[in-house]
Amino acid sequence: MNESPGIISNVDSITPSLNESTAKIQEIFTNTPDLIIRKLYIKQTGEQAAIIYMDEMTDKTILNHDVLAPLQLESGNPSEDFITTVGYVKPYSKWEDLKRSIMIGYSVLFIEGRSEAYVLDTKGIPQRAIEDPQQEPSLKGAHQGFIENGSQNIAMIRRYVADKELKLKRYIVGTRGQTAVSLLYLEDVVDPELVQVLEKRIQSIDVDAIINTGELVEFIEDQPLALLPQIITTERPDTAASQILQGRCVVVVDGSPSVVVAPVTFMSFFQTVDDYSSRWSISSFLRSLRIFAFFVAIFLPGFFISVISFHFEIIPMKLLLTLGESRGQVPFPPFVEAIIMELTLEMLREAGVRLPAPIGQTVGIVGGIVIGQAVVQAGLISNVMVIVVAFTAIASFIIPNQDMAAAVRLMRFMMMVLATWFGFIGLVVGMMTIVGRLITLNSLNTSYSTPIAPFRPVDWKDTLLRLPLWMMNTRPISTRSRQTRRQGNSREWKEKD
Repeated sequence: MNESPGIISNVDSITPSLNESTAKIQEIFTNTPDLIIRKLYIKQTGEQAAIIYMDEMTDKTILNHDVLAPLQLESGNPSEDFITTVGYVKPYSKWEDLKRSIMIGYSVLFIEGRSEAYVLDTKGIPQRAIEDPQQEPSLKGAHQGFIENGSQNIAMIRRYVADKELKLKRYIVGTRGQTAVSLLYLEDVVDPELVQVLEKRIQSIDVDAIINTGELVEFIEDQPLALLPQIITTERPDTAASQILQGRCVVVVDGSPSVVVAPVTFMSFFQTVDDYSSRWSISSFLRSLRIFAFFVAIFLPGFFISVISFHFEIIPMKLLLTLGESRGQVPFPPFVEAIIMELTLEMLREAGVRLPAPIGQTVGIVGGIVIGQAVVQAGLISNVMVIVVAFTAIASFIIPNQDMAAAVRLMRFMMMVLATWFGFIGLVVGMMTIVGRLITLNSLNTSYSTPIAPFRPVDWKDTLLRLPLWMMNTRPISTRSRQTRRQGNSREWKEKD
């Protein structure tokens, strides 16, 4: 179902009577004081007309200058040469089309004696200015983030991908909210089956409304019960454009400051825009560091619990004496220690997010220092456990994707339970379970663990390491793009020297 701007789902047609039409509008929009019905005369033809719009969703400057003034002061015949100067004018004859048009900010012009009404683009929905992305900051990348206006977000993507092959399909999702959802892709690059799969899943959504991209993701991802995210949401236009150029699809939800990128792989969650604006050696080191942090954030507390509870014989004697002295006065087993500290850390993290930014930072820093020092002095927690939990928290902060970082925090608690019951054996079983899950997951029918499993060496140029850009001549195989060639020999000048 394409939106332009409404959907036709009602056979109730408009009558030529202006009074009946305005009465019908008042019947549809009962108890709606912000609905404005203004009657007027078209100067050239002498016809009686009525302009109908939502007060706070309409740009009054456009309405007065480009609609009302031409109709009342200038000449012209609306049936042949529509004299309003707005960019979008389209006649509709179904009430359902007009109802949706009014609700999303369009104005509707009724003219006496005509069995159709004119929808005018006078939308003026309040929106914020384009700002630096909050969740995905960049040192060298652009400082522009998506906003809550879907049209503006599409325009920002088109700025990076100024290609006629960039296609746009628009749908209406929701029986009440009727949110505009747009699908963007490069037609000559993307796999047609991928577009069909996404289109089918979006059109099958039957809900009251879609408020943000997070809700859309839950409806279209392959396995929504899995802890690991299978679809990326980004608030960066340059990231979205880069993914489109690789052969992926981007879904823009009107009213949400982030867009959906699909399909993705596990390694996609550890890539940032700065990886491609820094030297390849630095980017490779930082990416490897993120992968290392991923495993540290999951297994470090469980590893410490296993060593203290089951395998203390592997600890050097001097370190063992230090640990014994640290834990001598602690009344709790290592698992309870870890749970107390991890839950405290999660509460501090949540408090810092929910409070205003200046206060949240203060609560996070002061709360962490005060609580950490107090519990150690009280003998409730050992100082070594505080160090382990702090190092684990730092490792989780390195993971650039927030959805993946949240999944890591949950998996950490599971590893702690396994380590408490079975020691190293429990950790090994936990790791094997995670690896097995990675292999079996899919992202829009694409293997989640590629290029590791299935093993595709040609795609390893941009996984654990990021090789120089001039070596990445092909698009990732995981996208199944029709055009595998991404670039030519950009360093041909070197061969001629």
